[in-house]
Amino acid sequence: MKENNKIMSKPLDGVLVISLEQAVAAPYLSSRLADAGARVIKIERPDGDFARAYDSVVNGQSSYFVWLNRGKESIQLDIKQADDLALLKNMIAKADVFIQNLAPGAVGRYGLDSETLRAANPRLITVDISGYGEDGPYAKMKAYDMLVQSETGLASITGTPEGPGRVGVSVCDIAAGMHGLVGVLQALYERERTGLGRAVKSTLFAGMADWMAVPLLHYEHTGKAPGRGGLSHPTLAPYEAYETLDGPVVISIQNQREWRNLCEHGLLDAALADDPRFATNDRRVENRAELNETINAIFSVLPREEVVARLMKGRIAFGALNSVADLAVHPQLERVTVESPAGPVTTPASPVMFAGETPAYGPIPALGEHNEALRKEFSI
Repeated sequence: MKENNKIMSKPLDGVLVISLEQAVAAPYLSSRLADAGARVIKIERPDGDFARAYDSVVNGQSSYFVWLNRGKESIQLDIKQADDLALLKNMIAKADVFIQNLAPGAVGRYGLDSETLRAANPRLITVDISGYGEDGPYAKMKAYDMLVQSETGLASITGTPEGPGRVGVSVCDIAAGMHGLVGVLQALYERERTGLGRAVKSTLFAGMADWMAVPLLHYEHTGKAPGRGGLSHPTLAPYEAYETLDGPVVISIQNQREWRNLCEHGLLDAALADDPRFATNDRRVENRAELNETINAIFSVLPREEVVARLMKGRIAFGALNSVADLAVHPQLERVTVESPAGPVTTPASPVMFAGETPAYGPIPALGEHNEALRKEFSI
């Protein structure tokens, strides 16, 4: 990366991360550390991270693996073998950060638990990612994303009135990885002052429970949780998709000023703003069916282009109900190209950006691509 003809460093240059990882949550965390300049060594079982075989849609490679493993080095280790375990421990002894998301209790059998590792190296930052944490009745349960979406109640408020639904991406895994990332960055910053590392814990359940705070508060203070309403917002209206002659438009009204603007400029009926059925947000939510019928009666007979023009004139928040195909050609989508064993792959750019810099990421490793070099570098 160059700016003003100078090679620019990245924020985490010089940080060594060893990650005994698989699937999504831990690889998400370590990939974002790699994006920031950390050297990330991915420890894979002899047959590889099982996410390598989730699908084969990206030139024969897994879409998940391509997304989450750029900029890493890959080494195959069988920690059940004494030599490989010793090599891994030697790598960790030289590391700044050690990440693991093996099955609950697995690392303890090999002396790779955070207590043992940090007793030997107090500067080390350890990250344990799990489904439910290390204590409690669910500690030993397997916790895949859909299961945690169900356990936290997320599925109960997602979908349509006819039935619950799964959020279409791995939100529980991503949340755990993101929270782990925050913990690592906090621990690195603290270590600059104290010289000591930290033991970071991040769970899929806790991450999603935090994101479920608003529905939970509604239930605990009213006795009723928000229902499933498709695109409707449970506590705001109008806040959903409305049909036009040639495709829906999604509207988001969050305050009285926006509601008046919608009535005046979007619906061309300024008096509607003071209709007793719709005069406040609470009343609009109570009378959502009538509200939607009123809006649809106006918009459904108009071309979408005219509706959009009205909404733009009134500075009303709106969007398109896009498909994934629409996202692929969206004018705001920023992309980057990374190298992979099967050739260049174009992916969305990281949402973490710095002014004046063009993002650049390392290649996606083949399984065991760095076996020989890493064994030589960290041999005992």
